[in-house]
Amino acid sequence: MVARIGVVVFPGSNCEHDVLLALGSLGARAELVWHTSQSLAGLDAVILPGGFAHGDYLRPGAIARFSPVMAGVGAMARSGKPVVGICNGFQILTEAGLLPGALQKNRGMRFICKTVQLEVSSTLSVLTKGLKRGQRLQIPINHFEGNYTCDARTLCELEEEDRVILRYVDNPNGAMGDIAGICNRAGNVVGLMPHPERSMDELSGSKDGAFLMGSLLSCIDQLELG
Repeated sequence: MVARIGVVVFPGSNCEHDVLLALGSLGARAELVWHTSQSLAGLDAVILPGGFAHGDYLRPGAIARFSPVMAGVGAMARSGKPVVGICNGFQILTEAGLLPGALQKNRGMRFICKTVQLEVSSTLSVLTKGLKRGQRLQIPINHFEGNYTCDARTLCELEEEDRVILRYVDNPNGAMGDIAGICNRAGNVVGLMPHPERSMDELSGSKDGAFLMGSLLSCIDQLELG
């Protein structure tokens, strides 16, 4: 069965078509979902793409969390279906309380756009279940507020529960614990700052994003078989 994945579009999103192309290249059926949609019925997973939802006014994700579609996103998360937030999508998931912590301005107050090296630190999540712990990936980042932060108790919980899924090998933005991506306790809700949809073929300099997207599709297949 072909996975059907919704890609939510907020006013200011700009990576949705990259995500569509990435998923389509792996055989998934991806479709755009406008942020005012109140139902995500029939979807196997949902992705919140990168961009600047609502212009990042107030702070990234602070307005987007109130969009009608977020009720459906929350319901999918609670049902155990995959919910993935990439870059701005990660920021939205933290603002919505679906993932802990927050993303603040990069160390040095500079926008960063470059390819970085990541290390898989957990295979708990739907994005990393098909990978190996310690595996290195080359994935681009493109953000100004990608510096992950949380209180000491939350960091301890993330570490003890194996929920830090990706770390920067050479921390580019000051993120606490070198954190590039985390997941919830069930592993179905994932947020990451790097853009796997931009590293799907050799023309982009790396095909490593396909490992993450492929893992997501494999997990969807397993859920359907289950």
